[in-house]
Amino acid sequence: MSQEHPAAGHEFDRDTRVDKRADGEFTATFTDGWTTFTSHPNGGYVLGTALNALGQTLSQPDPLVVSAFYLRPAAPGTAILRTETIREGRRTATGAVVVEQGGKEIMRATATYGDLSAEGRELHLEGPPDLPSPEDCHVPAEFSGEVEGVTIARRIEYRYPERPGWLDGDKNGRPHVDFWMRFADGRDADVHALPAMVDFAVPAVLEIGEFGTITVELSTHVRARPAPGWLACRVYTKHVSHGLHEEDMEIWDGQGTLVAQARQLAMLV
Repeated sequence: MSQEHPAAGHEFDRDTRVDKRADGEFTATFTDGWTTFTSHPNGGYVLGTALNALGQTLSQPDPLVVSAFYLRPAAPGTAILRTETIREGRRTATGAVVVEQGGKEIMRATATYGDLSAEGRELHLEGPPDLPSPEDCHVPAEFSGEVEGVTIARRIEYRYPERPGWLDGDKNGRPHVDFWMRFADGRDADVHALPAMVDFAVPAVLEIGEFGTITVELSTHVRARPAPGWLACRVYTKHVSHGLHEEDMEIWDGQGTLVAQARQLAMLV
């Protein structure tokens, strides 16, 4: 089985900790430290907790692809996580995890794990975001502390090449944003954090005047083990219709390696 990832003094590890209760069954406690504008814990944080349980169930070390469906909002408090091994193969292992609170299912995810140390062809038709260094980027004052009710703003640091227009009421922007991101407490990203971090971006549709979004489904591909340090991110939306939009995200490490991709379908609020 994969190795457990014990808390190492960092907030993400402590707050995504799971305790094994029986074969395939774990408990966790969602904290109020990762809430978004909806006042509920961020969906990526919930998924990161769920994968902490699933990763202990499967034999391969690295999540390769994850698909999560969000059925109800999570709430701070105790959750039960039930895992299932679907298939153990030579190169990949596939499993599922269900997260329940108050006797109701709030999220269901399926994931395939493998080994990202395997070597193979590298071909990228588009490179990482062309960003100034994090030190030369803009830190919005609104992001430099805790935004009222948005506690995740204290957990993640963001650096933008220029001040986002939506902060000043501009509704005519382009829903395409490049920025730097990292954990505020100094924790470096790894493959176990990336499926959560792809949901940590401020929604790009805020640039066209939308208030926010609620994730319906999130698919993530983890492409490489990231180097330590800041992550260069690209998030964008191309289509909005019927109260829904897609959001694509890429995460590249500081050495220019693509480490994660994601697409989610979300409802406009």
